[in-house]
Amino acid sequence: MTRSDHHERQLDVVTCDFAVVRGHPQPFGVSLLAEGVNFAVFSRHAAAISLVLFRPGELTPLVEFPLDPAINRTGDVWHIGLQGLDPGFEYGYRVAGDPDDTSPLHRFDASRVVLDPYAKAISGPSLWRTSCREASRQGNWRGLLVDDSFEWGMDKPLNRHLADSVIYELHVRGFTRHASAGVNHPGTFRGIIEKIPYLRELGVTAVELLPVTEFDEADNYRKNPLTGENLHNFWGYHPLSFFAPKAAYAVAMAPGAQVREFKEMVKALHGAGIEVILDMVFNHTGEGNQEGRTLSMRGLDNNVYYIVDQQTGAYANYSGCGNTMNCNNPVVRSMVIDCLRYWASEYHIDGFRFDLASIMGRDPSGHPLANPPLLEALAYDPILGKCKLIAEAWDAGGLYQVGSFPAYGRWAEWKYSAMEDAILDGMAAARRVAREMG
Repeated sequence: MTRSDHHERQLDVVTCDFAVVRGHPQPFGVSLLAEGVNFAVFSRHAAAISLVLFRPGELTPLVEFPLDPAINRTGDVWHIGLQGLDPGFEYGYRVAGDPDDTSPLHRFDASRVVLDPYAKAISGPSLWRTSCREASRQGNWRGLLVDDSFEWGMDKPLNRHLADSVIYELHVRGFTRHASAGVNHPGTFRGIIEKIPYLRELGVTAVELLPVTEFDEADNYRKNPLTGENLHNFWGYHPLSFFAPKAAYAVAMAPGAQVREFKEMVKALHGAGIEVILDMVFNHTGEGNQEGRTLSMRGLDNNVYYIVDQQTGAYANYSGCGNTMNCNNPVVRSMVIDCLRYWASEYHIDGFRFDLASIMGRDPSGHPLANPPLLEALAYDPILGKCKLIAEAWDAGGLYQVGSFPAYGRWAEWKYSAMEDAILDGMAAARRVAREMG
C-alpha cells in the first residue's frame, strides 16, 4: 500500500466527522481559516509526517492523517486543513526520518507523537493538578485547539517609560500559594488579580512574571535530603512551549481555561495601571541533553532548532541546562519573533525579560556575533516597537556582556546587585583560566 493509498483509506474512515483540504503553509501552528482549521509545521529533514488527533484527555489517537509530500508540503512546511473540528481536540505530529540517513544530527522517533512548537495551548499531565509523577514523566503533552476569543474592551499595553517603572518580580504560584497571601485562588492567575490592591499599595507599576509558559513540574530528579521526597521543577526555567500559558495556573479545569484566565489577569492589572512583563526562556528547552526526552523540536528537526556538534551531534550547553537553542538560525529566529509578536498582540503584554539573553547573540556554531540578527530584528520589529526588551546579559558558556549587550538603542539590561556582579565576574574569570589551561 502506498502512502497515498493509506491516506485515502484514512480519509474514508473519518469522512463522517471531518472533511480534509490541502491546507496552507502559513501561518505556522493551528489557525482558523475560512475553509476550516489549518495545521502547519516546519521540518526540513523529515521523510514523513502524520497529523495525529486525540479526543480530549485520551492517550490513544482517534485518527492519524499521513501528509502526502506532493500535496501537503510547500518547501519545508507540512500542512493540512480539516473541516468539522471543534475546540477541545488535541493534536500532535508523528515524524519519521529517512531510514537510510544515519547522520547523528537527526533524532527522529516515529514511535512518539511530538508537540507543535507553535501550539497556543497544551493539554497534558501536571503534578500540580494530578499529583501523578509517572504520568508527567511519560510526557504525553498535546497541542490543544481552543477558542481564544476574549472581550478586551479598550484595554491595550500601557507603554510606561522604563525610567518611570517600579518592577516587581514574582512567581505566579509562589506569590499566592501560601495561606498568608489571603487569596481564594492560590497559585493561579486569578490569585494575582486578588493581590492587585497589595501591589498598588507597594507602588508597583509593573509585574515581571517568572516563566508562565508550559513546563514539566516533574522534570527534577533530585530529592529532599531530609524527607527523601521527589523535588519539583518549581521555577519553570525548562520550557516545553514558548507560546502556551501554563494550564496549572488556571482555576478552571476546562481545556483552554488558561488562555482566558491569563487574559483576565492582564486586563485586570492594566485596569489598575500595572504593566505585565514576561520572563522568556529562549536559550534552551526542556528536552535536555543527549539523554533527554524527545518531546517537540528534537523530533521535528533537531539540527535546525539546537546548536549541535556537526560531527558528533552532541549538544552545545551554553545554557547549563543540557541544550542550547539555535537562535540565529533563520527558522528559529522567525519562531522567536512570531512568539513575541503573539504575546504582545494576543495577550497585550507590555515587555519581556530574556533569560540568559547572550545566547541569543550566538551563531549556529556557538560563536558570539558582533551584530546578532535576532537581537537586531527584535530591536526594530514594528509590532514590538513599544515593548520593553530587557536582557539578562550573560550565559553559562562564559559570554559576559553586562554593560556591553548589543542594544541598538532599544535593549535594556537587568542590573544585578554588587554581590551578584562579583559572583558573575568570578565565574567568567574562572572559565577564562580553565580555557587557558586547556
